[in-house]
Amino acid sequence: MDSANIITILTMAAQGFGDRVALGPAGSGTTYADLLTLSGQVGDWLAGADADQFVLVDVNSDLMPALLFGAALAGKPFVPVNYRLADDRLRRIVERTSPSLVVAEPSAVKRVEGIAGVTVVPRDAVPGLIAQTTPRLEPVEGSDIAVLLFTSGTTGEPKAAVLRHDNLFSYIVSTVDFLSADADECALISVPPYHIAGVAAVLSSTFAGRRIYYLEQFNAEEWVKAAAEQSATHAMVVPTMLGRIIEVLERTGERLPALRHLSYGGGHMPTATIAHALELLPHVDFTNAYGLTETSSTIAVLTPDDHRVANASADPAVRMRLGSVGRPIPSIELFIAGPDGKPVAQGESGEIWVRGTQVSGEYLGVGSTLKDGWFRTRDAGRLDADGYLYVEGRLDDVIVRGGENMSPGEIEDVLRQHPAVREAAVVGIPDSEWGEAIAAMVVCHEGESVSQETLQKWVRASLRSSRVPELVVFRDALPYSETGKLLRREIRSEISPSA
Repeated sequence: MDSANIITILTMAAQGFGDRVALGPAGSGTTYADLLTLSGQVGDWLAGADADQFVLVDVNSDLMPALLFGAALAGKPFVPVNYRLADDRLRRIVERTSPSLVVAEPSAVKRVEGIAGVTVVPRDAVPGLIAQTTPRLEPVEGSDIAVLLFTSGTTGEPKAAVLRHDNLFSYIVSTVDFLSADADECALISVPPYHIAGVAAVLSSTFAGRRIYYLEQFNAEEWVKAAAEQSATHAMVVPTMLGRIIEVLERTGERLPALRHLSYGGGHMPTATIAHALELLPHVDFTNAYGLTETSSTIAVLTPDDHRVANASADPAVRMRLGSVGRPIPSIELFIAGPDGKPVAQGESGEIWVRGTQVSGEYLGVGSTLKDGWFRTRDAGRLDADGYLYVEGRLDDVIVRGGENMSPGEIEDVLRQHPAVREAAVVGIPDSEWGEAIAAMVVCHEGESVSQETLQKWVRASLRSSRVPELVVFRDALPYSETGKLLRREIRSEISPSA
């Protein structure tokens, strides 16, 4: 067996703690031994299919891990696709996977039927189709691509990021200790299966021996209810999710005493939000995990101790770390590059470059984008004197005003500190004099209001005058993707249609 194949993770789990519940309720869920058998049945079914790729168009379900591991056994790439896409975009992506076998949730079946070279199977039909198969427990010779994840395609047609078995295997064994979970631990997963966090959660929970409980889709009220009922000990959310969870906790008085560890990532976390969460849930270890699809998930971590030290510190430089993503994990090399690709001085902003076995940096049909093993993340950031990484957004989001580079995040943080402001997003819009002007879209707390002039004075009191928004518009909500990413392109387009 290829030791780098992700099926090794499940095989080790089944051999080491096969009677532990892997999926579902603690008293009646699927054990790790049963999950291996189920994955083997899926693998045998897929190996016999006339398909080069195995596609999933589905919400979260207990079948997802068996499909992921079954694809690995069949030697075929697992391709979870965003079911929330508009029909035309969804069909274009599925067309690109042909010849393929698609498992789809019932409501999505008709949306992807009739595509040449694509066989569609409703998810509910899978148990019956695999029931008579002989479990395949050794991977067949085939593609060493484990997972293909399509990017959001914000600047064109989505690219298919390639994650090979050795990328994912390396990430898991370098960041998770085998059988490190206590027998009562439960991971509540609400991020979608087509997100790298959804894939990584399956692999890391399996290697640790932690039970997984799925929410089909995120809803703050349902998340809190499930976390309480299932005694969830671990969870991963994106910043917008955490903000909504906190609102529910405050309204209901629930404090989730079983919850031990909550990680977050996938976007900028407002300092005020995480500080409030630390006060509301003092028994919870919070971790900020920064990573990308192309890096097989996490490459830098702000640890629970980092959170507590920063939150309790009166030293501004230490407290500022709450806004960082921590330090690179041991298996990752990282530096900040200038436009010439060479390292910048400590504290200066530039592009984040990373290197390590878990880093793919490869796209289907394009090939590897690595340069001597280094991957250009296209994220702007800086490192402080103690090695803490501050992510300043996508390079395309950096505002260039009069030749000066400005991070939207620092302006947004100041705006959010105003008592009337719930959310804020800052973008650059075309300006004939300065190249770009600063514009802000603001959402106020319910029952609150504030003027543009007041917010401009508020920003000016904390930052240089060049960082004061020339324009502030007010909306009832900001546009986010289903995985919690702020859609700056939509904001920029709405504020300045010609941008």
